Order: sequence, then C-alpha cells, then structure tokens
Amino acid sequence: MLQQAFNGLVSGAFYALLALGLSVIFGMLGVVNFAHGAFYMLGAFGAFILLDSFGVNFWIALPLVPLVLGTVGVVLERLFIRRLTPLDPLYNFLFTFGLALILQDLVRREYGVNSQPYPRPSQLSGSTDLVVFTYPAYQVFVLAVSLLVCGVVWVVLTRTRVGMIVRASTERPELTRALGIDVGRWVTPVFGFGIALAGLAGVLAAPMRAVNPLMGADLIIVVFAVVVIGGLGSVFGSVAAGFAVGVVSALGNYYVPALSQTLVFILMAAVLLWRPAGLFGREEAFR
Repeated sequence: MLQQAFNGLVSGAFYALLALGLSVIFGMLGVVNFAHGAFYMLGAFGAFILLDSFGVNFWIALPLVPLVLGTVGVVLERLFIRRLTPLDPLYNFLFTFGLALILQDLVRREYGVNSQPYPRPSQLSGSTDLVVFTYPAYQVFVLAVSLLVCGVVWVVLTRTRVGMIVRASTERPELTRALGIDVGRWVTPVFGFGIALAGLAGVLAAPMRAVNPLMGADLIIVVFAVVVIGGLGSVFGSVAAGFAVGVVSALGNYYVPALSQTLVFILMAAVLLWRPAGLFGREEAFR
C-alpha cells in the first residue's frame, strides 16, 4: 500500500505542476487555458528535439525548455489573450482549444502518432533505498523537483511583496484593482509562468511517459478535475488536490481497477456536492 501511495505521489507531482499553472492563469485572467496540455506535450517534445537534433542533454533541457515556452506564453498573451479577455470568456476558451488542436496536429504531422523514446539521465538510472522499499531514482527526483518548485512558489507567494500582489490579483482581482494596484501589468508574466510550469512538467515526463502528440490531451481532463476539486483560482488548493488525486487514483487503480478511469470524477462530484466552490475555493464566488 505504501508503494502504491508513493506511485500516486509521483503521478500527483505532474498534476500539481500543471494544476498550479492552470490555477494561477485562471485566477488572474479568468481564462480556462485549454492549451495547457498542449504546452505540456511541447515540453516533452522540446526535450526530445534538443537531444535528438542537437545533442542537448536532459539537464540543460530542464531549465531551457520551460524558459522558451514561458516566453512563447508571454507572446501569446500579448498578441491574442489580452485582446480577447474583455470579450465573452467563451472566446478565449475557443482560442486556446483551437490552439491546442493546431499544436497537436503540427507535431503529429512532423513526428507521427508513434511514441518517441527519451532516455533517463544516467545519473538517475538506478534505484533509491527508501527504507521500506526501493524505488526508481528518477521517479524520486521528479517528486523532489515538484515539491521544490511548489514550495518555492508558495514561499514567493506568501513571503514576498511580489507574491502578495500576485496572490491578491489571482484570488480577488476586483478588490486589488480597487486598492490602486495595476493588475494588468502582472497578467503577462503570470501567464508566461503558468505556461513554463506546463513545459517543466513535460520535460520531467519525457523519460517516464510516452512522448507523443496526444500525451497532453490524455492528461488535461484529469488536471481540470484537479483544479475544480482544489477550488478554482486557489493556488494552494490546486497543489494539494494534485497530490491527493494522484494518491487516490493509484490506490483505486490497485484495489478497485474497475473504477480506475472514473474514480477522479467520482471524487470531483463528491467534493462539489459537499463544497460547490471546491475544497479551498471561495464560496462567495458561487453564490
């Protein structure tokens, strides 16, 4: 059971990184970024292309790919998202949905639908002794990186002035504007940061999961469920729900395999019946 729970924590590491980016983007912009899964896929393919075409190893791709994708996110926000934000939210949803389809088809046209291999870094090819059991070193590394990134983001959001402004702009944008803070100037870097987190998750996933054009589409629906469970716009809730959903899914897949594909959505329905705003969402936003 402990090993299955640890498997769930590793899966939850990806959910947490993706949900953290989605939550920040939704909280500040009110945009449901359906292209988030596509940028996760681009993160994995970015690492693969750097290694296959340029010989750039995993350790360089790990910071480089998220930086490049974050810059792409900044450009997208400046050119398209910002122009559509004053309109009906459906416009940005349709734009990001269409963007996801375009990115998937471009990658599929170039590399096909077959999965591309990506080797694990040699430094993390063995196993780690966790006292009660041994576990692949790379999976332990993924969990550690996810916890570190989420921890650093939490410290920045809770202990710095910049974090205070971003958190206020994310959770209560109208009140923040009323206090004289220009929320708009923070929108672009926050959107780029959210995209960079998706790219980081993709690079981490490349040595573990099949690198193919549909890998983001297979994951994004679950990540949306995670964000809903944690509470729309709640940064802490998204991270906590990400790890919790990972553990619940792993244990459910082991003990009740017949419900493995639907357990997350059963959990989401139960949470919404109990708290319509999610575990850490603001109830007043739903009244």
